Amino acid sequence: MKHELVIDSLNDATDRIRVLTLRPGDGGRLPAHTAGAHLDFDLGTLGTRSYSLIDWPGDARPATTWRVAVQREDGGQGGSMQMHRFQPGERIAAAGPANDFELGDHPGPALLLAGGIGITPLISMATALAAAGRPFVLHYAARSRGVMGFAGALTEAFGENVTFHFDDEAPLDLAALFAGVDPATHLYVCGPKPMIEAARAAANAAGLPDAQIHFELFASPQPQEGDSAFEVEVASTGQVFTIPPGRSIIEVLEEGGLDLIHDCQRGDCGICQTEVLEGTPDHRDVVLSDSEKAEGKLMQICVSRAKSAKLVLDL
Repeated sequence: MKHELVIDSLNDATDRIRVLTLRPGDGGRLPAHTAGAHLDFDLGTLGTRSYSLIDWPGDARPATTWRVAVQREDGGQGGSMQMHRFQPGERIAAAGPANDFELGDHPGPALLLAGGIGITPLISMATALAAAGRPFVLHYAARSRGVMGFAGALTEAFGENVTFHFDDEAPLDLAALFAGVDPATHLYVCGPKPMIEAARAAANAAGLPDAQIHFELFASPQPQEGDSAFEVEVASTGQVFTIPPGRSIIEVLEEGGLDLIHDCQRGDCGICQTEVLEGTPDHRDVVLSDSEKAEGKLMQICVSRAKSAKLVLDL
């Protein structure tokens, strides 16, 4: 569902994190959403940017406004800087809410783990868990106290359920975090890719299966040094496309007229997963297990590339 939203107010959580409160432009009602949901903002020539909805205890139910937080990335592709330029009263188009990071209805406790701006969907999860009386803890890691947003509000809202970790003081120790973890625990982790991969490995080592590990990558894919062009053949039609550095398989194939199913375009939702019939993929997602990546039979075509000169995909 598409919405025309009006920026109701702005608030800076840090010198780089701006919170935008949004209301419906037509004065109507906002649709319901669940913890972990996001909106996809249309930024014109800059494309689409996704930001998680933030719910705090005490918010109106149903919601009369939506709230998102945007961390400005001065060396990024311009989306976050555009979001920071908006002023109260301006209008912005968004689609959603959609949710690729659902809070499951499971009997065990929840362990919420955030890295940097990845805290935003986990605030909503903590709010939902607290309202339902379900057991949870929230661990929030940042480089330093000065760059951590929402620390005071989190302490006020969730008290001893929240623990903060700072790289320049006492870094997050994942092995210690998962030591003695309840085997019924479900892990929800949001942050940069290295953190997600390390948390997944530590959780697996502690005995938590992948079915109990849920994650969202809070970063857009970036080109890597040494990326080169490769070919993709669509098995159903025989069409061959060249994928240059800096472009994704999805982008090139859709420009060529193919209708593909996808969502996050970050490599964390799994919706674009495709079978590889020939060739060797260069995996850059956080969806597949190490064994699945080694097997090379599946790939996420939104972010992954090729180690071989050509891939033949089951499309």
